Amino acid sequence: MSDTQRDADATNSAAPQIKILATYMRGGTSKGVFFKLSDLPAAAQVPGAARDQLLLRVIGSPDPYEKHIDGMGGATSSTSKTVILSKSTSSEHDVDYLFGQVAIDKPYVDWSGNCGNLSAAVGPFAIANGLVDAARIPENGVVEVRIWQVNIQKTIVSQVPIVKGEVQETGDFELDGVTFPAAEIPVAFMDPADGEGAIFPTGNLVDELEVPGVGVLKATLINAGIPTVFINAADIGYTGTELQEAINSDSKALGMFEAIRAHGALRMGLINEIGEAANRQHTPKVAFVGPPADYLSSSGVAIDSGNIDLLVRALSMGKLHHAMMGTAAVAIAAAAAIDGTLVNLAAGGGQPGSKKRDAVTFGHPSGSLRVGAEASFIDGRWHIEQAVMSRSARVLMEGFVRIPGDSF
Repeated sequence: MSDTQRDADATNSAAPQIKILATYMRGGTSKGVFFKLSDLPAAAQVPGAARDQLLLRVIGSPDPYEKHIDGMGGATSSTSKTVILSKSTSSEHDVDYLFGQVAIDKPYVDWSGNCGNLSAAVGPFAIANGLVDAARIPENGVVEVRIWQVNIQKTIVSQVPIVKGEVQETGDFELDGVTFPAAEIPVAFMDPADGEGAIFPTGNLVDELEVPGVGVLKATLINAGIPTVFINAADIGYTGTELQEAINSDSKALGMFEAIRAHGALRMGLINEIGEAANRQHTPKVAFVGPPADYLSSSGVAIDSGNIDLLVRALSMGKLHHAMMGTAAVAIAAAAAIDGTLVNLAAGGGQPGSKKRDAVTFGHPSGSLRVGAEASFIDGRWHIEQAVMSRSARVLMEGFVRIPGDSF
């Protein structure tokens, strides 16, 4: 057989591309590819390898170049995200929301947690795609969309503005980390603690976390919004004013944070041995906190220490986040509301005359964010009824994504 014939046979045997209805949306400081469950190929409508392989190919992972040139991802944890939505099977909810965090350079999708930022886009997508009863949508006003977050089995309540019968996307609400203003969408995360309300898996507000090569660190291990390991910035040689370039270009620092995250995961009972952390990159998060200080945000805006209660920097998928993950913001709100946690202490708690922190404004690399939570101590346990923050969302593109038919 000639080389020409061989090449022709190879071309003829290649699977053609298929197209799948999809919407590319921004939610908060993240963006991702949204699907209706019923629009996915049959093999991907159920959990398993086919679904994971399809989403990996949509995003363009695994990509050893870490650029996502051949996919819809943006090669950051904030932009390598997928969402699958369906009309809820529960009479108490409108929509079921499943989130998949796609690894950039590895062939897996992490289903272990939620994306708080994209939670803000779920309500608008659900309304626009017929997943919310049309009779509930006013000509002008607000629709309360009750969302069942499938990954963490929790309720999220989103207040979506409506103008002339359609979702309002434009407006004057500004969110640090997002370039342009849009319509405000308040989002409430109901009872955000995991499991049976075990906000503190170890039972302690502050633990001593021994990390080989790092030392013994004070840590608040909290499970609200998303499992998070909070440490003091000063204990690891930082101030809390750092921007991405100070961390993400430092391989030694990234290795340290990953070690802290892995040992935090072990102490929280999320993994059984340290090696498992490598295949659970989405959770837990690791964040470091500090008292208020002046700094310049990543956009060059001066952040005045007098306008914030504390500083927080958080890592997601192994890199310092450019702003703050929505679920980590929930964890910040919950921890700040409970006297004695590292977050609460960084915000001035534990001092004579300090006030109860049912809301805080924290500084992050892109600016600041205000979040609120109400904490109560009942029957020997801390409880958070809800954590609330405002976000915005916008459709960036809608139509079809295309992937080779033999990708899954």
